[in-house]
Amino acid sequence: MTTTTETVATPVYPKNFLRCIRRQNVFTAFAGGIVGFVVMRILASLFFRGEFWHGDSNRIVTVAFIGWGVGFMAGIGAFNGVFRWFAGKDLDHAEAEYMAGKDLGVKRYFRYTTDHKVVGIQYLVVAMVILAIGGTLAMLIRTQLGISMELFNPNTYNSFVGTHGVAMVVGMIVVVTGPIGNFIVPMMVGARDMAFPRLNALSLWLVVAALIPLVMSLFMGGIRDGWTVYQPLAIQAPPGAVGYIFFIVIFAISTAVSSVNLLVTIIRMRARGMTWSRTPIFVYSVAASVGLALPFFPFYMYSQLLALSDRTLSTSFFIPERGGSVWLYEHIFWILGHPEVYVIVLPAIGACMEIMVVFLRKPLFSFRTAVVGIAGIVALAGLVWAHHMFMTGWAPLAGYPFMISTEMISIPLSLIVLVMIGTMWRGKVWTRLPMMIIYAVVFNKIIGGLTGIFLSDVPADMHFHGSMFVTAHFHYMLMGTGLFGAMAAVVFWFPKMTGRMFDERVGSIGFWTAFVGFQITFMGMFAAGNLGMPRRVFQSSELFLLSNQISTVGAYTIGVGMLIFLAALISSWKSGVIASSNPWGSQTLEWQTPTPVPLENFPVLPVVTSDPYQYGVPDPYQVERDLETQKEPVA
Repeated sequence: MTTTTETVATPVYPKNFLRCIRRQNVFTAFAGGIVGFVVMRILASLFFRGEFWHGDSNRIVTVAFIGWGVGFMAGIGAFNGVFRWFAGKDLDHAEAEYMAGKDLGVKRYFRYTTDHKVVGIQYLVVAMVILAIGGTLAMLIRTQLGISMELFNPNTYNSFVGTHGVAMVVGMIVVVTGPIGNFIVPMMVGARDMAFPRLNALSLWLVVAALIPLVMSLFMGGIRDGWTVYQPLAIQAPPGAVGYIFFIVIFAISTAVSSVNLLVTIIRMRARGMTWSRTPIFVYSVAASVGLALPFFPFYMYSQLLALSDRTLSTSFFIPERGGSVWLYEHIFWILGHPEVYVIVLPAIGACMEIMVVFLRKPLFSFRTAVVGIAGIVALAGLVWAHHMFMTGWAPLAGYPFMISTEMISIPLSLIVLVMIGTMWRGKVWTRLPMMIIYAVVFNKIIGGLTGIFLSDVPADMHFHGSMFVTAHFHYMLMGTGLFGAMAAVVFWFPKMTGRMFDERVGSIGFWTAFVGFQITFMGMFAAGNLGMPRRVFQSSELFLLSNQISTVGAYTIGVGMLIFLAALISSWKSGVIASSNPWGSQTLEWQTPTPVPLENFPVLPVVTSDPYQYGVPDPYQVERDLETQKEPVA
């Protein structure tokens, strides 16, 4: 028998392909950003007639950060497609394949690459960097609170608190939707790529460009009023606050681009036969999350643009003595500030529901109830923002309608928890690390939900408002549900994303260490908050010293656990056991592709004939296969 081996030649790209594209990467991006920052700062200093580094600082720093953003995005290649379009020639097929990173190996992860799988891996790394920055600042904050001496000066401490808050919120927003949403969702719906591949790359690199101004702001005075940066108090902050503003504005643009891309992909690019009743629950949760982000995140951006205008253009949107309104800022900010919780939590819960059916080998307890719960959260999320303003004095009679709407949103959240518990009931559990993490997520979600009911009630909120009780509550929601849910998702989809199995032995040690530390940290905060300890304090009464010391020990335990988990991730990525195409026996489409996944995912687009949760349902073709192999039929 004669066999032939087909040799796959490396593609030869057209000679007219822009030479600069082949040279652009993350290093040229940073170089372009630095050049843009320095040049625009010099020009701004000359234009505003001030001393070179001092002058009109807010305006100079604003112009310099604009230079940074434009230079960075030009250096990474974000404008190449626009230039080609204006020149009257879009990318041809070979150029598009090059942009997707075909045959570029590891280099494609450092470039403006359009393949959704590469973007997903890039998002994973960026999310870990953001969370590492926020987590490091958290350790510094807890160290200060856990000792009775002054470790930092008050301004430095306050800048750590504010930067930690906003970094962790943004990191939690992207930690599931970014890596898992980009890598898995297109395959899960049976598509070959995202609807707009170049916009996909744009959303990722905008996040990277946004992160640098936030880090730089720490060295320029930082933000000293918490992550909410209430106006007009925040206008007294040093020019470093401009870095925070640019971080939010650029990230909001990234969020809008990513949300549109995911929604169009989910709505318009599902495989033939994938009706909404056959669409995986994780896809619903991602669609709901970005569907909330798309209309509400611009409000956060508007609040910061108006604040920047007050700082640089002498307007008075938020300055009462000049006709502005303090409540205006709070309304614009919190219209996003509370839906943002569900933007974080929904993808994590959706991932947990998607995972648990695999390890329980049974369908969701009630798929339709889960969908109704997700839809109910989306419907009510925009009607609860003013419960953050119960203590401001704004429209006291409006507090009770917002109290009712806030309590109402606990109903769809409870439905989802009931679906998860019902799915666990009498399931044949395959006890692996992702399933253990899901138990922890359900536990944390129940505590976060129950404590949230106290804060939604006007009389109870008068006692707990501004206390460490509030801090503990939202950490149970964002970290206890969002971050732990993201850990389960990363472990579960790790074989498909990297081609290797996650080291569950080391990962379990890291996870359970972090889980125990989490309970110690935030149970201590519940106790301190109930006693009246306020948030965002530099030094507190001796009454709270013991609870602060307990929480600090717990925080360091979390840090140790997360480092162990990170070590397991890195070692598994580098030298883990080679994974098969479907090591978990899952029925969703992403596991039906080879590993590593080909550039276009599916050689032939799939056709869906049933929902992906047919666990425990007899196979109608099993009898025929048994007869062919002369075996007894399987019941």
